[in-house]
Amino acid sequence: MRIALLQSSGRPGSVVENLKVLDEAAGRAAAAGAGLLVAPELFLTGYAIGGDIAHLAEPADGDSADAVADLAGRHGLAVAYGYPERDGETVYNSAQLISADGVRLANYRKTHLFGCFERDHFTPGDQAVVQAELGGLTVGLMICYDVEFPENVRAHALAGTGLLVVPTAQMHPFQFVAESMIPVRAFENQMYVAYVNRVGREGEFEFVGLSTLAGPDGVARARAGREEELVFADADPAFVAASREANPYLKDRRPGLYGSLV
Repeated sequence: MRIALLQSSGRPGSVVENLKVLDEAAGRAAAAGAGLLVAPELFLTGYAIGGDIAHLAEPADGDSADAVADLAGRHGLAVAYGYPERDGETVYNSAQLISADGVRLANYRKTHLFGCFERDHFTPGDQAVVQAELGGLTVGLMICYDVEFPENVRAHALAGTGLLVVPTAQMHPFQFVAESMIPVRAFENQMYVAYVNRVGREGEFEFVGLSTLAGPDGVARARAGREEELVFADADPAFVAASREANPYLKDRRPGLYGSLV
């Protein structure tokens, strides 16, 4: 499955404009043969928009989800994107996966909130592993800071995730996460990791780009720079299976020794 990584901060504060950016990117991705387009964390609204997050938050099946389902169907590819989710009075930092025929496949709420900004505006989710089947792969969803906890990613590996999709808002000076940690996470868990970042300055934050798709061998199949761009790479289900057969990490675990960690 060809995957398109949309490295962009869109138009912070404007859901309408961000849907246009997503639509245009979906057209380019489909023309290049992609089966999945991944957009960054909080792509639909912007990240550093303060109290507007609560005003722009929508239910998982709200108008914006319908709009993404429509563009996914028109362009014939699945779309994963970040957005603020409203559930009653509670707001979550969420990511949703919609299929190429417009079906909502999975919705994930960020479990590890980063810094005072996120803790002031969001409630953490409580479900670590959220998955769906797509293109012959078990696809898992995670958001930014979540992937920096090794137990989190290992839980996905043990649940059979072959492609971990991670919309992110990685900021300076933590670019080593994109450069070094993501390939290691992919290797130690024998999966593909699609890490898709915002870019440029928003308020007090400077997002570093460097979006990547890392493979089960720890090799980056694609790596964006520090500007807005759409990059492509392939994820092969057969390679995940072969890598897990060749690399014994998951088979050689001794869970009885690790109980004290939890």
